[in-house]
Amino acid sequence: MVAPLSAWPWEHLGIFKYILYGPLAAKAWYSWMYEDNILKDLWCIHILLICTLRGFIHQLWSSYNNMFFLTRNRWIKQQGVDFKQIDDEWDWDNFIILQAMLASMACLIFPSLNTLPLWNLKGFIASLLLHVTISEPLYYWAHRLFHKPYLFIHYHSLHHSSPVPHPFTAGHATPLEHLVLCTVIGIPITGSILMGYGSTAMIYGHVLVFDFFRCLGHSNAEVVPHEVFNKLHLLRYFIYTPTYHSLHHTEMETNFCLFMPLFDALGNTLNTKSFELHKRITSNSGKNGRVPDFVFLAHVVDIMSAMHTPFALRSFASTPFCMRMFLLPFWPLTFMIMLVMWGWSKTFLVSFYNLRGRLHQTWVVPRFGFQYFLPFATKGINKHIEEAILRADRLGVKVISLAALNKNEALNGGGTLFVNKHPELKVRVVHGNTLTAAVILNEFSKDVKEVFLTGATSKLGRATALYLCRKRVRVLMLTSSTERFQKILKEAPVDCQNYLVQVTKYQAAQNCKTWIVGKWITPWEQSWAPSGTHFHQFVVPPILPIRRDCTYGDLAAMRLPPDVEGLGSCEYTMERGVVHACHAGGVVHQLEGWSHHEVGAIDVDRIDLVWEAALKHGLKPVSSVNN
Repeated sequence: MVAPLSAWPWEHLGIFKYILYGPLAAKAWYSWMYEDNILKDLWCIHILLICTLRGFIHQLWSSYNNMFFLTRNRWIKQQGVDFKQIDDEWDWDNFIILQAMLASMACLIFPSLNTLPLWNLKGFIASLLLHVTISEPLYYWAHRLFHKPYLFIHYHSLHHSSPVPHPFTAGHATPLEHLVLCTVIGIPITGSILMGYGSTAMIYGHVLVFDFFRCLGHSNAEVVPHEVFNKLHLLRYFIYTPTYHSLHHTEMETNFCLFMPLFDALGNTLNTKSFELHKRITSNSGKNGRVPDFVFLAHVVDIMSAMHTPFALRSFASTPFCMRMFLLPFWPLTFMIMLVMWGWSKTFLVSFYNLRGRLHQTWVVPRFGFQYFLPFATKGINKHIEEAILRADRLGVKVISLAALNKNEALNGGGTLFVNKHPELKVRVVHGNTLTAAVILNEFSKDVKEVFLTGATSKLGRATALYLCRKRVRVLMLTSSTERFQKILKEAPVDCQNYLVQVTKYQAAQNCKTWIVGKWITPWEQSWAPSGTHFHQFVVPPILPIRRDCTYGDLAAMRLPPDVEGLGSCEYTMERGVVHACHAGGVVHQLEGWSHHEVGAIDVDRIDLVWEAALKHGLKPVSSVNN
């Protein structure tokens, strides 16, 4: 049987739980539209505004916490927040709904709350004194009580189930715990009002500052410099730090305080490592960063997908990207950020995970997809990529893999430009296209005898054609360049050359049911495919799936091994735990310890070797996972 007040009554409503704010919004709207005294129900607007600001504070702290390019050297715990923790904390804001309901009840029972003055300095002083003398000790002893076996198992263990502290962890608790917090936060406010010192500003200030410090304590990045405590020694007993509270989550019989370690000192529960650990993390903030073993060098696709990052919206980034209407209001701001990034930004860390003791990071070149097709921008883009490679080399990174347009043949020859310019590189530069080709080629059934290939003379198109002709599969290569076709034809074994056929029109494939799309095709061009055709593709963006009588493959991708740790964001449109094949190719390169660069043309002889290595290390093609 579930313990009372251990589950939220609206936990099954999902996003519809926000309808619970409806009565407040409706009452405020009705008063504004139809009543003469619009100030009568002003309390509804205040509650809604406070709830919005509380959510905004938590979001700002979450964004800061996930700005790994700013915080990576001050992490308290080195592991990342994984999908399980994100899902567990998905409804972290339930407590805001609860407290909005309790505040509404208070305003309805005591109408005088609607006539409080805007400002009263005495109210701030009174609420502070009441917080220190009543709320702090009350929370301290209540918190210790929640660590007793029964209450911990049925209530408080939920809060401690989050392995990595995060600002949203502050709200991840049971209704009973948040009712206690309501009392703790409400005593100073109620006391100040009863003393005659209450004000609207005091209520706003007390609630928002309370949330601010709760988020601070649950941050995984230390923000309080130890020099402050060196100069003001006693201050360490009056304000806690993220390091201080993180010790409570690892050594649970210590550091119970709300915000003031003084009460832990008085209760003999202050962890003796608290101040020394805080000093070590902050004083060595430039040396704490661990060197990654592998780096995937990505770029921004477009303005809308730029918001698909953990530091923008953590929950959104934990699901495959798709266009959402709620993103549209943020488009102008994201556009302005793009312009700033174009002028001043550098390559930055956006996500990371651990695989078998190795740290894998994703760095992002601060350029958007369309900028790669601007002739005047190519030099600057290559400079960013080159600087990232040289930085990785200085740090001691073993492998750096180039994503999508960062390895564009016209841009830098698939990475050849950098390897030739810096022959002394220790970091291995990888385009990952060998595994991309392997994924596409292993999608085919063994009875396929003929394929139609667009983008036939591209890097991947060439490798695909040469591989298939060796398997005695007829390849209709769509290209208007006889010179390029003949160059590829000469690379094929003599006894296989007759399997490569140059075609110049889509009509040539009207009887071929296996299309490999390496160059974007229009709906009209798709119309030449016969019914039942399957479109394999390695083109970005993917083609429009308009043919209902045909099937469409996803972009080449692989699922990471199940022992991956700390992965909490999706790679663009990929499912959870799935990465683009070029990313997976770099992972395999690193796991195998190969010493060569993988740049330029694809070595067809290595396609099967790379495929077998990927499977050996536990990576799986997405198609086999889904089937």
